[in-house]
Amino acid sequence: MAGDELRGRIALVTGASGGLGERFARTLDHAGATVVVTARRQERLDALAAELSDPLVSSGDITDAAYRGELVDATMRRFGHLDILVNNAGACDGGPLEDQSLEDLTSVIDLNLVALMDMCRLAAPLLFKAERASVINVASMYGVVASKGAMAAYNATKGGVVNFTRNLAAQWGPRGVRVNALAPGYFPSEMTGMLEDEQFAASIRARTLLGRTPSVDELDGPLLFLASEASSYVTGHALVVDGGWTAV
Repeated sequence: MAGDELRGRIALVTGASGGLGERFARTLDHAGATVVVTARRQERLDALAAELSDPLVSSGDITDAAYRGELVDATMRRFGHLDILVNNAGACDGGPLEDQSLEDLTSVIDLNLVALMDMCRLAAPLLFKAERASVINVASMYGVVASKGAMAAYNATKGGVVNFTRNLAAQWGPRGVRVNALAPGYFPSEMTGMLEDEQFAASIRARTLLGRTPSVDELDGPLLFLASEASSYVTGHALVVDGGWTAV
């Protein structure tokens, strides 16, 4: 998908070195935005940056509070404001809760929820300077319904992301900043093993109303909808893109 609906806008994407984050960065760039990309894997960020139009590249650990401050400061120095914040970085835990360590839980909470909330907090002054700012917090369909699989921290944090999004939308509505969540189902990504496990893929086809697995480009439209003025009267919303998984 290409166009110029985001021409002149500045967008920051966390977790941009692979999977959905990389796709999000490309999609925003193709729509005309100037993109700030961040993740831990420098080489993969550099490869992505070579295909983008004049991006700001910053590698670091988004769970590090000092790094988050440095990232926002670098964005401020170069651009002076921020139009679109995509909080995409995330991880999943696994296994029965009673077998998990406290570190297993807190590492996911720190990345999926604490870092996301703090990025919003730190970026607030830049977002308030923009004319039409949009925050997109990447949640999951498991922020709306629970999974049967044992991933307690993931379910808890994604549910937290959805309700945090609603509350922040209420706080920032008067400031002209829209805050929404994008809640995908099982899309091809590193986290889902690119859906290459046929048994896993078959279980998705059996559970979704559309009866198929998705392709990653089917998130392009929802992302651009939330990032652009197409959703100018949408805030506090969780846009679920799951092929109908949560409908029944």
